[in-house]
Amino acid sequence: MIDIKAHKEQVEEAVAFLQSRLPVLPEILIQLGTGLGNLVEAMESSISIPYEEIPGFPHSTVTSHAGNLVCGTLAGKPCAILQGRFHYYEGYSAREVGFPIRVLSLLGVQTAIITNASGGLNTTWSAGTIMTLKDHINQLPDNPLRGPNIDAWGPRFPDLSEPYDPALRKLARKAARKLAFSDVTEGTYICIPGPSLETPAETRMLRQWGADAVGMSSVPEIITALHGGLRVLGLSVVANVNDPDDFIPILLEDIVEAANQAEPKLQKMILEIVQEL
Repeated sequence: MIDIKAHKEQVEEAVAFLQSRLPVLPEILIQLGTGLGNLVEAMESSISIPYEEIPGFPHSTVTSHAGNLVCGTLAGKPCAILQGRFHYYEGYSAREVGFPIRVLSLLGVQTAIITNASGGLNTTWSAGTIMTLKDHINQLPDNPLRGPNIDAWGPRFPDLSEPYDPALRKLARKAARKLAFSDVTEGTYICIPGPSLETPAETRMLRQWGADAVGMSSVPEIITALHGGLRVLGLSVVANVNDPDDFIPILLEDIVEAANQAEPKLQKMILEIVQEL
């Protein structure tokens, strides 16, 4: 049984710690995924706090995730950037993966922009495509809401009939048009446990299920945000596209490199979206 009392105390301790450290509480949360950590350079009047200093925060073990909470002003709005995330495959529970989102939701964040790098399943796309999430499929054998519910944080059975806020998705499309980005699209994201990458047969199966892109992150954080009443926008950089009938080996180094190349475009989109919020 999950020790919900201890979890609640950890969350409240982290909230109190950040309330004492942050001069301005954030209204917008941006979580940056693999190869997408440089948006913090656009922050003004920022303060950076390593995850290790925040009570209860897990520690990132993935080298491409810096592991800092950066708070300040972005496009004139008070924002918090999670520079790196945690994953189920690192050994954390889905509840632990969603811990930072829970803490920030209780600090007063109202909007969450969750980003990641993914593998493309839609063979009409190419590496570097930015996918706005319109739906997702959760294949993790865990849920961040499993165990006793804390009613003050959200409902026992949150509705996910429209997980990604229509107004935010519209803003993303508007930003793409304004920036003349032709390779921005919408699709369905599927989250798998990892850390092993997909076989050709698994890739074929995921495509048949209706997924356009696959990754190993984001869904626990998104469910936690939705449970806490946040509006959510999901943005995924498609780092590679694999045809199961002509499969090419997938290397993490290639995924990080592709995400790095697409990062400036994603940053421009996020800045445009934040400015319009």
